[in-house]
Formats: sequence, structure tokens, C-alpha cells
Amino acid sequence: MGLGTFSIAKFTRAAGRAALDLVLPPLCLKCRAPVGEPQSVCAPCWGELRFLSAPHCAQCGIPFPHALGEGVKCAACLAHPPPFNVSRAALAYDDASRDLVLGFKHADRLETVPLFARWMVSASRDALRDADVLVPVPLHWRRLAARRYNQAAELAQAIGTLTRVPVDTASLIRTKATPSQGEMPSARARAKNVVRAFALAETGRAKIAGRRIVLVDDVLTTGATVGACAKLLTKAGAACVSVVTLARVVRPLSLSL
Repeated sequence: MGLGTFSIAKFTRAAGRAALDLVLPPLCLKCRAPVGEPQSVCAPCWGELRFLSAPHCAQCGIPFPHALGEGVKCAACLAHPPPFNVSRAALAYDDASRDLVLGFKHADRLETVPLFARWMVSASRDALRDADVLVPVPLHWRRLAARRYNQAAELAQAIGTLTRVPVDTASLIRTKATPSQGEMPSARARAKNVVRAFALAETGRAKIAGRRIVLVDDVLTTGATVGACAKLLTKAGAACVSVVTLARVVRPLSLSL
């Protein structure tokens, strides 16, 4: 494509977008106020969101109140190491982010996916840097039929497009139609709820063995779901398993054992 052709194509796209904006002005994905760019949030909503970044635990990614040095892990990871190498999340799951997350998860707000994927890539560069494959946490087929899409798979596909890391939606499967983790009253109940809930497809082991896997999910609460998946993938021979989520619950942190 020549420079002139490229310029014409670029102009045509810009003109088409301007015309569309006149008819359907872009709105904030959170509060629906007018914004300058499609698939974005307005300045006030942006200011309310808590984006997660360093300083944080080198393993689970929970934020530290101040820098403690490179490679420092939180007390929980030191006492009970999680079954994944690292975990990273873009947002704290709180009152400011809840509507955004639940709208995407339960209300068909798939237009939020490109923005969420950009946030996740920005927050998870160390986890994604050497990834061989992205594996979304699967839904049971009954829940997938009811919801019509797997939110983790939507995020994984968008992240894969941005990073050029391939996505594997077939190797990891959910074999039990468990109640929603959100219905569980405790961390112990969440862990029990996902026991033997996942398995590898017949061809999955060959695709997983020796590869650096990044699990993708929407929200990390206690880590029971991604932990169960990480254990299974590690047992299948994965070289390492990391976790990337859109949001995570941030509880009060103890820095000492």
C-alpha cells in the first residue's frame, strides 16, 4: 500500500468515525457521560478507579503501602505459597469498579473488553513477557449456554490480539457445574467448591507440557479457582503458570508472619 493510499484510508476511517460520533456520541463505559474517545471512561470515573501497580507482592501482586524492595513477598505467600508463579490484576475490585466488572460479566457489556484488555496488559507485563500461551478459566457448558459467552475467554482473546500470544480455549475444561464462587460464604467453601471441577481435554496435556502458561480470569477473590487450575496445569507439566485478572479483591495486608 502506497503512502497516498494509506493516507486516504486513514482519512476515510477518521471521517467515518466522526460521522458515527455525530449520530452516536461515545459515552463513558461506567457512567454513560459523553467522552472524547470511544471505549473509554470519563475523567471523574477514571479518578475513582484504583489501578494496581508496584509496589506489590512479587508473587500474588497484592499492593504494598510502600516500597519494600525488589522481589519481596507478602506474609501470606511466604507462609502458604500459592500454586502459581505470579498473579497480577489491573484493578482493585471495590465500589468504584464493581459496576464495570459486573456489567461485563453478567450484562453483555462486551464493548468494555478492548479497554479492559489494555489495562490488563499494562498491569501484567512481567507475567506476560515470556508467555507461550494464554488459557482462560473455562465455564461449565451449562453456564456458557445460559450466559452465551465466557468472560475470561473474551479477555484472553483481546489480550492475545494485543500481545500476539496464542490463546488456548480447548485444553482446560470445567467438568462440574458448581455454584457460583460469589455464593460461597468463606475461602474454605470456595476452595471446596472447585475441587475436581476442572480437567484437561484428551489433547490438552501435549499442548500444556513444557509451556509457560498464563491463566486469564475476570476477578480474583481468594484465588481458589485459579489455584485449582494452576495445580492441574502444573501437574500436566507446564513449565510455569502465572495469573492475570481484570480485578482482584484487596484485603487488609499483614506484612509480617
